[in-house]
Formats: sequence, C-alpha cells, structure tokens
Amino acid sequence: MPPIASAVELRWEPRLRGVPGPCRPLEAGARGRQQRGPSPTSRPGSRRACLEVGERPSPTTESSELIIGLVGPNASGKGEAAAHLARLGFPVVSLSDVVREEAARRGLPAEREHLIAVGQQLRAAEGPGVLAERILARLGARGVVDSIRSPAEIAVLRRREDFRLLGIDAPVELRWKRAMERGRAGDATDLESFRRQEALENTSCPTAQQVRRALAEADLLISNDGTLDQLRGKVEQALAAWGALPGDRPGLTGPGVGA
Repeated sequence: MPPIASAVELRWEPRLRGVPGPCRPLEAGARGRQQRGPSPTSRPGSRRACLEVGERPSPTTESSELIIGLVGPNASGKGEAAAHLARLGFPVVSLSDVVREEAARRGLPAEREHLIAVGQQLRAAEGPGVLAERILARLGARGVVDSIRSPAEIAVLRRREDFRLLGIDAPVELRWKRAMERGRAGDATDLESFRRQEALENTSCPTAQQVRRALAEADLLISNDGTLDQLRGKVEQALAAWGALPGDRPGLTGPGVGA
C-alpha cells in the first residue's frame, strides 16, 4: 500500500488498546518513536501508536458510526475542516455554540474575551467538561464536535467508543494572517494582541481553556500550513484511516501526499 503522507504533512496517532503509556506525536520530519508520560485523558489500558513515515493505519472504527472532535488554536483551520466534513455527510455541532448561547442569554456581545470569560464561568460552576456534557445529547450516529478546548471535554466525549480526535495546527503568524482575512468580530487586530489572546486559551487552570493540552490528546494531527485544497485532502485522509470516507473521493493524492 503506498504511503499516505510525510510526517511533516500529517502525523498519525490512532489509539490502540491493551498497552499502557501513550506515545508522543512525531515532530516534523521525525521518523522514530518517542515516549512520554500518561495522558490525563487516556483510558486505562490504552496507548497511542506513532507510526513510521510511510505507514498507513488500519481503519479503527466502523464507517456507520463516527464522532470526530476538532481541536486546535484560533484560525488553525477547524472551521474549514468542519465545513468539509459537513459536505461529506457529518453534521456539525460546536462547543462554542453552548458558550454563545449562554453569552446571548446574559446579554453579552459575542466577542472573544466575553466568550472566554463565560466559558470559564460555566466550567467553574458545572465542572471542566460542562460544554461537552451539554453537547452529548445533540450527537447522532455520525457527527463533528468543533471547538474542543480542554482535556476534560475530551474525556467526556471519549465515553463514546466511536469518538476520534482530529487536531489541526499552523504557525502563529499564518494563523494571525488568516484571522485578519476572515474579519471575525473579537479577533485581535495585531499580532501581539493575537498572542495575548492565545495566552488566555492556554492556562493550567482546569476551569479555563487549555487548547495546547487538548491538542496533545489528538489521535491524528494535521499541519495546516498549505492550501485549502490540501487541508481538505488531509481531512479525507483521516476519514480513510478511520474507515469512514464515503465512496471514492478525490483528495488522496496531490502535494504532500504519497502516490
């Protein structure tokens, strides 16, 4: 079977059962296996397998049922990934919708600082996994959960055996440029402000956002530093690895993908 991508383009980390101790994600260009300590959200008796470059994991779930979680920093491409998954037949719900609904109920504008504060207040009042708890009832057999921002939310969603976490990341300067291009209300207007907003999303407090810690829990990690078409192709690669790519789809060849 041909290689699916280089380690720079896509890092594969499907969860395997039976061996304790997860494996650290491969760094860009790395080809070896590295170990780290237990993950705060790892299930007992599970580990992550870091596959060598050129290896392709076997499908890890039946195609009829799959919940995909999306995690990554601001403007990394989660929204575009969610939109593509929606076109492929996966209904999308967002943990941010829970926060926006609560902010609207309180009469607060949907600016990033307000949403972060409301999310922290909800976690302090109802527990760090509250947003995921509220969203569980909205999930069907297939779907996408966007805007995951803490390991506690991942722990709640992993109650479903068909849950897989897809991480998306990109360099901070590129993400800031994308944020400026989309012009969303509440986004920072300069790079330093953008970095300060990111600091609010990466604290050690369990009732706050912990995006980087959540990203470290991803089963697969996409480096979204290319084109939109390349991102869509990588999303389809993840679906193929999980046995959930609907029909014969384009996008499994092209820049950065082994032929």
